[in-house]
Amino acid sequence: MIAALTGMGLSAAAGLNAYIPFLLVALIARFSDVITLPQSYAWIESWWAIGIGVLLLLTEVVLDKVPAVDTVNDAVQTFIRPSMGGLVFAATSAAGEVDRSSWMTGHPWVGVVLGVVVSGLVHTGKTAARPVINAGTLGFGAPVASTVEDGASVGLSLVAVFLPVLVVVLLVALAALLLWLWRAARRRRRRRDRRAALV
Repeated sequence: MIAALTGMGLSAAAGLNAYIPFLLVALIARFSDVITLPQSYAWIESWWAIGIGVLLLLTEVVLDKVPAVDTVNDAVQTFIRPSMGGLVFAATSAAGEVDRSSWMTGHPWVGVVLGVVVSGLVHTGKTAARPVINAGTLGFGAPVASTVEDGASVGLSLVAVFLPVLVVVLLVALAALLLWLWRAARRRRRRRDRRAALV
């Protein structure tokens, strides 16, 4: 159960930013015993994987803060974020020996599918909310929303690894935040459209 919660939290974080949970898992596995990746996933903690992850993270952080470019980036990330969610879920739940779950060990594909689904749902919410936020704030909301998403990804990743029991609470809070941002941006856009119609 704990490994599944860790995988779920990391997958949700990957739906916001694919590279933050990947790098967190890689660095923790490389420099501590908190996460011990199985041999089939040991490449994640290699220097070349960490280096590529850092480069991709820097690119994502910059592109995601530019209005209109963030929408294109989200379209490209539609394939990457769910895949990364599946990878981090599978890698961390492969340490599902912590749970002594013979069923999960015998069916490793379940972790991948769950990771893809969780990450895909979060990514879909982010992708749907962002254009509305951009339109509602005339683009000024893009860097703010992106920074909040990056912070949420870091926080959710850390909680998933160190306090996995809180993952469910944070996922509910994340869903509520995305819904609130989307509704606020829609209200602002409607007001602006009404004002424009009156002129």
